[in-house]
Amino acid sequence: QVQLVESGGGLVQAGGSLRLSCTASGRTFSTYAVGWFRQAPGKEREFVAARSWNIGTTYYTDSVKGRFTVSGDNDKKTVYLQMNSLKPEDTAVYYCASGPLATTHFAPYDYWGQGTQVTVSS
Repeated sequence: QVQLVESGGGLVQAGGSLRLSCTASGRTFSTYAVGWFRQAPGKEREFVAARSWNIGTTYYTDSVKGRFTVSGDNDKKTVYLQMNSLKPEDTAVYYCASGPLATTHFAPYDYWGQGTQVTVSS
């Protein structure tokens, strides 16, 4: 049974930083990709970032390029989304997901975390 547990969300002022964690049990990110998505109130869930260490691909949506970074522990059981220079428009529930490929699309990810709230005040 695969489970993804997220942590690290919270309230931060604009310009600040947060680091979200996603810990997997039942699989590791050394062989499966991680995707990060977010959903703001009243909006559809959207792609944020994805990374596949075994294939060597990394993707970021344009609005977070240069500000967000996906990384992982050496054993790749925990991965991170480092978020810098946060803006009020980054406010959303953030989800990590795991699947066979790093992709911007939802469908290939077969396991999802429970989500963690990120609120950026102006």
